Amino acid sequence: QVQLVESGGGLVQPGDSLRLSCAASGLTFRLYDMAWFRRAPGEENDFVAGIGWSGDNTYYADSVKGRFTVSRDNAKNTVYLLMHSLKPEDTAVYSCRARLRSGSPIYSISTYNSWGQGTQVTVSS
Repeated sequence: QVQLVESGGGLVQPGDSLRLSCAASGLTFRLYDMAWFRRAPGEENDFVAGIGWSGDNTYYADSVKGRFTVSRDNAKNTVYLLMHSLKPEDTAVYSCRARLRSGSPIYSISTYNSWGQGTQVTVSS
């Protein structure tokens, strides 16, 4: 059974930073593409950032490009999302998702069958 557990969320002020972690188990982590999605209040899940199975390719939504960095540590079966210069619009539940390496666009949420419960990020002054 694949299990993804996110952590690191919290309440911060605009301009602050947070680092989210997603610990994976029940899968051969090194063979999976990993991605972060977020759901703001009253909205659908949106792609935030992704990293390919090899770790060589990263992808970002335009809204977070230059502020967020996604990385992975295969030895720890963990993917990270480092968030700088947080804005109120970043407020959302952030979830980590996994899929076996694929040629489909990494932002396509329908290609992911496993996801965690999510961690809340609230950016407010």
